[in-house]
Amino acid sequence: MTTIFPRSLVRFAIIGLFAIPVVSVQAQVSSGSSAPYTLSNVAQNDPVVANIIAKAEKQFLLGQESLRASNPTEARAKFDGAIDAIVDSGIDVRGTPALQSYYLALIERIYQIETEGSSANAQNQVPVFGTQEYNPTADDSLGQVFLNQTEQNVTPDEIGDLQIATTGVDFKFTPNPLIQQYINFYSGPRGKRTMELGMQRSGKFMKMARKIFREEGVPEDITWLGQVESAWQIKAYSPAAAAGLWQFIPGTGVRWGLRQNAYVDERYSYEQATRASARYLKYLANRYNGNWELAMGAYNTGEGNIDRAISRTGVADFWAIYPYIAQETRNYVPTILAVMLIAKSPEKYGLGHIKPDAPMVYDVVQVPTATSLKLIADATNSSLEILRGLNPELRRDTTPRGEAYNVRIPAGSAQQFVATLKRVPVDRRETSNMNLVAVNKGEDWNSLATRTGITVSQLQEFNPGVDLNSATKIMTPKSQLQLTSIVRAKTPEATPAPKAAPAKPNTLKAQSGDTLTKMAARYGLNADELAKLNGISASKTLAAGTEIKTPAATKTTTTPSRRR
Repeated sequence: MTTIFPRSLVRFAIIGLFAIPVVSVQAQVSSGSSAPYTLSNVAQNDPVVANIIAKAEKQFLLGQESLRASNPTEARAKFDGAIDAIVDSGIDVRGTPALQSYYLALIERIYQIETEGSSANAQNQVPVFGTQEYNPTADDSLGQVFLNQTEQNVTPDEIGDLQIATTGVDFKFTPNPLIQQYINFYSGPRGKRTMELGMQRSGKFMKMARKIFREEGVPEDITWLGQVESAWQIKAYSPAAAAGLWQFIPGTGVRWGLRQNAYVDERYSYEQATRASARYLKYLANRYNGNWELAMGAYNTGEGNIDRAISRTGVADFWAIYPYIAQETRNYVPTILAVMLIAKSPEKYGLGHIKPDAPMVYDVVQVPTATSLKLIADATNSSLEILRGLNPELRRDTTPRGEAYNVRIPAGSAQQFVATLKRVPVDRRETSNMNLVAVNKGEDWNSLATRTGITVSQLQEFNPGVDLNSATKIMTPKSQLQLTSIVRAKTPEATPAPKAAPAKPNTLKAQSGDTLTKMAARYGLNADELAKLNGISASKTLAAGTEIKTPAATKTTTTPSRRR
């Protein structure tokens, strides 16, 4: 029997789907207590449920200990282990009130730890669980950038060139020697490497950004603000909890329509965050009567600070209010203008050799409620890592529950994906307890059973009504050892005779984020045996590609896992 809630729902958002009937649960959650969960009378009268809850609670408390030891990666694994204890128990969570109450309380506690912990750790520049990679933003140290004597040396000819260069920009700004000084910095030995990397990365996003800025009525050259904000790193995260290409802090993100909830943080989205940035800039420009220098300054420091500086001088001009704004903002605007001018004439500044990255290309397909990225990866002959990269705003490896969602998939795979998804029952699109396996031309159920190590009856149960003459993929239980690539094999000249199922491999390669516990569940092995054989903790997060020895290598007999 499969459970109702897969592990990917470790978020408060699903609580709206169910009522929590136990008052003591709510009190404990709201208090943030780290004490062991107190079982209700119902659970105490059911030893099976009590045992499941005890196992889950033990993993939760171990996760808290890992957090206190400043090990967020291990904490994430422990919290996932707590969810696993329930999800993989084989009990219908919705049909077991005591277990449902505990489950909902558990995900609420984990969600609170993540959201509160991320805020508390913002000063340390590290999200509590490490799920959002931290990359310092380009402007984190702008307030501490001091130009040296060589960079400050600006000749009259350079001022003349600067005035001419402004005519090639698609908005008006006032030439100032400080802009040339930052040109000297970014084309000189101290800042050139930063400029090179930014110009290279910009190719991935610039076509999209220019299109969106143009649609929103913002000068396209201002897209170079992205270079200064994030150096075009999609996972950039600042000490002030600003995130993504355009560095929205949580409050401003919400203000401009970027959702941040249990499933998504659209500050990391390519299109949504870019459009929000353009709209915010347009709003600021309108506030300052079309002055884009003031708009960019307000984007950095907030319109309140710019308004106060204007009140002190009585002039709505960036260079007039320059002495009355923060040092970072003083540097911010001329830096953007300098970067913009260099990017428009890279050969002139010794950067003509930089080749921008290729623009992003992908298909967009709408999927219904809660669809697993692993399923999407299998259906598009892709990988989970690629899908995460195409959809950086997704906080879990699933699309949001309760809504249709536009998911990005590798270019050219939309038709295949839609056809495959139609065959996957809605109630199986969210679970990770299944795989998609390619069907070779001429194969029948018996040969598929032999090749996958799964019985014909199981295969047919997972694939009701499937015609193997037209199907390109079938579903299989994930807990079985899969020895077949999802990529369609070459057509055989004749249907091969069934062969004995091959032995399990001597070694396995870890995927990104794997632990021995996860690998054991995936391949039907014993986690404790794997840990002992490899000398690695069963909960330790492994690097992608790490080779793990299996008991087959030592001819040790193991009892297959019963987890589904």
